Amino acid sequence: MAFPTAVNSQITDAVTQANVKVLADAPAMAMGSIYQTLAHSLGIAMENAAANQQSTNQVAQAVVTRCIESLLGSADK
Repeated sequence: MAFPTAVNSQITDAVTQANVKVLADAPAMAMGSIYQTLAHSLGIAMENAAANQQSTNQVAQAVVTRCIESLLGSADK
């Protein structure tokens, strides 16, 4: 402390150290939050990619089925 106060120096030192710890932990907490958000977003993106691939496969299967029906139908005539 730069000048003496009526408050015990141990108390002011403890408060100062607590404030320094909070400020020191803030960047790590922020990065942890960012990484967690990124992981969640990436998980949702993967789920969407899998759902889109399943939908595309269903459409492709329907097209193949229709083409085979068309071929078999024209062969019977």
